[in-house]
Order: sequence, then C-alpha cells, then structure tokens
Amino acid sequence: MKKILHSPLALLLIAICLIASGYIIYRQLGKTTPEQQYRLQTVEKGDIIQTVSANGTINPVTLVNVGTQVSGTVKKLYVNFNSRVEKGQILLELDDALLAAQLKQSLASVQNARASLDLAIANEARTRNLFNQEYASRLELDTAVQAMKSAQAQLNLARATVEKDSANHAYSVIRSPVSGVVVDRSVDVGQTVAASLQTPTLFKIAQDLSKMQIDANFAEADIGSIRVGQAVHFTVDAFPNRGFQGEVTLVRLNPTNQQNVVTYDVVIDVNNPEQILMPGMTAYVSIAVASRHNVLFVPNAALRYKPANYANKKIAGINAATRNNAPDGVKARDEIQLSGHPRDSYAGRVYLLKNGELTPVSVKLGITDSQNTEIIAGEIKPGDQLVTGDAQETNNPQTVSPPRMRMF
Repeated sequence: MKKILHSPLALLLIAICLIASGYIIYRQLGKTTPEQQYRLQTVEKGDIIQTVSANGTINPVTLVNVGTQVSGTVKKLYVNFNSRVEKGQILLELDDALLAAQLKQSLASVQNARASLDLAIANEARTRNLFNQEYASRLELDTAVQAMKSAQAQLNLARATVEKDSANHAYSVIRSPVSGVVVDRSVDVGQTVAASLQTPTLFKIAQDLSKMQIDANFAEADIGSIRVGQAVHFTVDAFPNRGFQGEVTLVRLNPTNQQNVVTYDVVIDVNNPEQILMPGMTAYVSIAVASRHNVLFVPNAALRYKPANYANKKIAGINAATRNNAPDGVKARDEIQLSGHPRDSYAGRVYLLKNGELTPVSVKLGITDSQNTEIIAGEIKPGDQLVTGDAQETNNPQTVSPPRMRMF
C-alpha cells in the first residue's frame, strides 16, 4: 500500500485533485453578486421642477448720466462717490471766466444796439416831419424807416445773444437732475472737460438703490419658456449662502449674436430694501418653467448607462421595437441629451436588476431638472432596482470627473 502511495503516478493524481479543488474554491469565493457589480438606485416618486439658468448683472432701475453742455476746467467739487444728493443740488463748478466775459460782451452789444435804435427812431421822426412839409422825398423817408427796423432787429439779436451766453454761464454750475446716490465720478479738480461733439459724462447717479434690476442673457433654446411675471431665484458671490427672489418684467426682442450664439436679454425686477445688492454684481439666475408633483422619476445617470457586456443582438432588437412602437410625436433616441431646457416627450431606455439579471425597459420621458427625469410611461414602478453604473467605476480614480469651475 505504501508503495502505491509513494508512486509518481499517485502523487501526480493527488496534486491534480488539490489544484482542481483550490480552483473551484477560489471561483466560488471570488464570485461577486449582482449587487456588487452595479450601482443601484431605487425608483421613487416625488416632485420635479424644471428650470432654466443664466448669468446676469445687477443694475439700478434708473441710472442717470450727468454731463456738461459747456467746456471748462473743474474749479470745485461738491460730491464724491456714494454721496446722496437731492434734485437741483450743486455737484461741481467749472471755471466761468471765459463765459462771464462773453456774457459781459453780449450785454455791451445790447447797449450799443439800443443806442443805434434810439438814433434810428429819432431820424425816422425827423424825416417823416420833413416829408410832411415836402422838404424830404419819399425815398429818404423809406430809408429812415428801413434803418429804424434794422436797428430794432439788431437789438433783438443782441438780446438773444445775451440769453444764450447767460444760459452757458449758468451751465458752468452742474446740478443733479434727480435725487439719488452718486455711483461714479469721472472728473477731478483741475481737469478740463470739452463738450464738443459728445457730452462728457461727469457723474452717474442711481435714483433708487432699494429697487434694482437684473439684465440676464438667456439662450434662444430657453427663451421660449420664459414669460413676464415668472418668479426668479438667484444668488450672488457676495452672499453665497443666501438666496434672493425677483420677477420677470420684460423679455427684450433685440437679440445678441456672439460667435453664432444667440441670446436674449431678460429684465428681472428685484427689491433691495437692505441695499446689500450693489450695482455691477453678477447674479446666477434660475427660473422655474415647469413642475410635476408626485410623479415617477429616474436619475439621469440611469438613462445614460449602457452595459458593456450585454448581448448586442438583444439590444438591437429592443431598439427596433422602441422605434416601431413609439407613438406619434415621440422621438426615440438611443442617447438622450439631458440639457435641462423644455422639450417634448422622448423615449429612452433604462436597465432594471431582476432576479440577478439586467432587464432593459423602454420608457417615455417628460421634464428634467438636470439630475432626475420624469417617467411618463413604461414598465417601471416604485421600488424597482435601477442600474445607474458599474461598481468598478466608483473605485477607479480615473473615472472620477474633476471638479467643475463656475463659468462667468
């Protein structure tokens, strides 16, 4: 018996049996369950709100640019940045030496024209008296009358010049046209301003900072779902943990085209009673355009998931059936672009885990909030186990997407 056990053939058989047993045990121990192979999520019911988003700039509702109608050198400044001013309050004074001299010259011209008129009137009276006594001709009388009328016209012209020069002299004192807050000052004492072809801007005055507006640029794909009166939610970088609200008041019809990207300006009214929202701040605007309550929804990751080892023939058959059975007005797609903007119903496909196997299910899609999508129709119910990805994708650091930066 010992000879048989120690024979080379017996030892070879024993080694083969041990290797086979170890391999079987290894396969059983290393076998993973379906729950370990996939990332799963339970199908639920809930509320979905579809929104459109854009960036905008906070501006005062009324921003008045204060300029000057005359040229000169800034002599005095009475206000500065953030100064509160009343209507008619003096903002600055220009050096009025030249304007005052011009006004005096015009006044002297008025006196000269008045003296000429007095002489012309007296000459006309003498000539008329002589004409009545037949000592002067009709031509002499007509010449005297014409000289008197010309002197009267010269006096009127001189008076008009005085009014013009007086107004220009008054324009050397810049006054506020409205009550508000000075948000910008573009000049300083000693600076020369020239009002030639275009009026220079000296100050910018916001009439009321307790009421602001946001000018947001929305893409043409989203503008069709925006209406006047819709509620708006937005945030600003200055207060990242605080949300603000507004209301759409105007959708401007004038489009902006930059590099073949068409956008429209949407004006949003915002109450700012605390005056913490400042002009020029960037607002991240979100407008709710559709909502569904207590509906079935699935995560968008489940709509994008495609199993790598699923039978190609079976998938091709399901795709063909989806296209053939899609109702009118429903577009079947293998890849759904979940952009977050309003759209018609589309058909998609998800994978359920039933009895340890993947089961494809065709579904009809509704609105989306960029994370979840509404299910309008399909053989899917709450509590089903939905596959959103492979388990190894979570553990592979190369599949983890880098952090996204906010685009301005």
